Amino acid sequence: MENITVKIAGMHCASCAVNIEKSIKKKSGVAGASVNYANNSARVEFDPEKTSLEVISQAVKEAGDYKVLEDAEADQDLVIVKKAYKKFLGAAILTGPLFLSMFFDPSMILGMTLSMTLMAVLTAIVVFVFGWQFHRGMFLQLKRWRANMDSLISIGTMAAFFYSLYAVFADIHVYFEIAAVIITLILLGKYFEEKSKGRASTAIKQLLSLGVKQASLIEGGKEIKKEIGEIKVGDILLVRPGEKVPLDAKIVEGETSLDESMLSGESIAVDKKPGDRVFGATINNQGLIKIQVEKVGKDTVLSQIIKLVEEAQASKAPIQKLVDKISGIFVPVVILIALITFSVWFFIINVGIETSLLNAVAVLVIACPCALGLATPTAIMVGSGKGAGNGILIKDSQSLEIAHKVNVLVFDKTGTLTQGKPTIAAMETADKQLSVKEMMILACSVEAGSEHSLAVAFANYAKENKLELLPVKQTEALKGRGIKGLVNNQPVYLGNSRLLTELAIEAGKFQVVFENYASQGKTPVYFVIDDKVKGVLAVADVVRPSAKQAVSQLKKNLEVYMLTGDHHLTAKVIARELGIEKVIAEVLPDQKVEEIKKLQIQGKTVAFVGDGINDAPALTQADLGIAMGEGTDIAMESGNIVLMSSDPLKVLSAVKLSKKTFKTIAQNLFFAFFYNTTAIPLAAFGLLNPMIAALAMSLSSVSVVVNSLRIKKIKI
Repeated sequence: MENITVKIAGMHCASCAVNIEKSIKKKSGVAGASVNYANNSARVEFDPEKTSLEVISQAVKEAGDYKVLEDAEADQDLVIVKKAYKKFLGAAILTGPLFLSMFFDPSMILGMTLSMTLMAVLTAIVVFVFGWQFHRGMFLQLKRWRANMDSLISIGTMAAFFYSLYAVFADIHVYFEIAAVIITLILLGKYFEEKSKGRASTAIKQLLSLGVKQASLIEGGKEIKKEIGEIKVGDILLVRPGEKVPLDAKIVEGETSLDESMLSGESIAVDKKPGDRVFGATINNQGLIKIQVEKVGKDTVLSQIIKLVEEAQASKAPIQKLVDKISGIFVPVVILIALITFSVWFFIINVGIETSLLNAVAVLVIACPCALGLATPTAIMVGSGKGAGNGILIKDSQSLEIAHKVNVLVFDKTGTLTQGKPTIAAMETADKQLSVKEMMILACSVEAGSEHSLAVAFANYAKENKLELLPVKQTEALKGRGIKGLVNNQPVYLGNSRLLTELAIEAGKFQVVFENYASQGKTPVYFVIDDKVKGVLAVADVVRPSAKQAVSQLKKNLEVYMLTGDHHLTAKVIARELGIEKVIAEVLPDQKVEEIKKLQIQGKTVAFVGDGINDAPALTQADLGIAMGEGTDIAMESGNIVLMSSDPLKVLSAVKLSKKTFKTIAQNLFFAFFYNTTAIPLAAFGLLNPMIAALAMSLSSVSVVVNSLRIKKIKI
């Protein structure tokens, strides 16, 4: 299956999105489609062997007056806003005299015949030229036995216009100004709506603008300026102070500090030296550096971020499915209500065709599925954009809805609450035949070829103490227990209490040392050789500076757990330091999933915070997976929310942003439903003038978008 996101031109309301979605889903090979009215896009999952982009484009055309935009046309927001403004301005100029006719009689100046003719001509131009998009939309939908917002506006304004033509010859009151003012006010609302939607969708544009257009390539000892698309993996680039890093790479020469705020949202510069990774679009603050390109094009971190934000903005929250169902039947129901309104006023109340028609037109014009269609996607667009700018990537809109319900947050300890950079903190050996140095040479040798979580501590110790490591054979990670290897054909083990149980070895006097280290918050490791415990090492992982503050804030609204494979004494010490009362310790990696399940069985909605690599199963099992990491080390596919830095306060920010975004969605939907359920009856009962109804309808959509834009201002 393949996923693509395409831009669509011509959508006017939520009903348009529903109709396009249905049309795409009918095509063979299409597994799913999600059409987003707020950012004029469609995300389609399809089998490339059964269908193609051309077929999908055709399905969009078949739904009505819509088309899929080419890449060169896709960024049309500014053009659309300008076009909407010109339409409104032209309609407003011609509507002005008609509006003034409500307050003075133009026949006193021009004469009855001339004034009526002029009013009819001006109205016809406004209704059928500037408002042609609504009539065209209605006829195209009518051909398919469908209806949308265009249908409501077209029927309402044509009814007012043609009734007024009849009234001219019948010598009764005309309502040309109502038809013209309705079109003008709706065009004004469309202009505000497009402008607001543009502001809501700025996140992708801002991310795209971060990219570098050219790079300084070092080739044959010379510096050559090259377009970024010509750079290949392995090329050496020069980056001067103040310049942006062109692509993801590794420093091969020079030292500097980089502003990585576009990735992590953190303003503090990060020091870099040879061997360190750097990422495209970050800013080189100080030194001149040479970098070797590791990733280009869609593989870079910036491209991955843009992809995730696009996918999040194109996805639909579960609550949106209900809105789509309502939007699908909304317009036909409104037309039916308008017919009933006319019939009741004309046939039963017997007030005459004039009042009956005005009340029916008011019903048609006041109804607005647009506010419903914009309620969810605009909030998601602004929320995901706000997150991306702060190093918080929300991968799908469903996560926002889940985050609202989360009541338990489980932290994996290593790499999240602690820095994930363990060091050898203590060691002890009581065997006179084995010195501490000899023990450490053997231990570091075994760990050198390991992917064990503590291996980095041994590697750093060996480097700092200039130990000459020995060749090791048959290195084997013992999951949840430790590691073994053959040194000079002699088995050497490093591990925890479970390892001793498995080997049927007694810890003896070293058990006290082991527990003493554990009680100090260190991670103790038994050293086993000759089937005996010959020493104990202690590895310490420093707690992150902001972890305690993050836990304290999170505990105000959530139950906070710490999950770790550490000895229970070690875990309790660290948990006590952080203020966490609920600790699950001595858990094997594959048991993390079971612990999450146990909490879920209790009816709790669980968010799990892990490093996104070893914790992938638990991140997937949790109701909400939050993957923490730094740059390319993040497993993008693991969590529902990806944090671009390892600061625990980012977890607090992610939860806060998610809850605020969902709260905004709820507010938008409440307003949209309340507006329609209140306004339509008022219009049906004759309490709303059609012009006031048109203004209210136009502003309802704008108010939803403006409310969503408030998310930009929250401090996270």
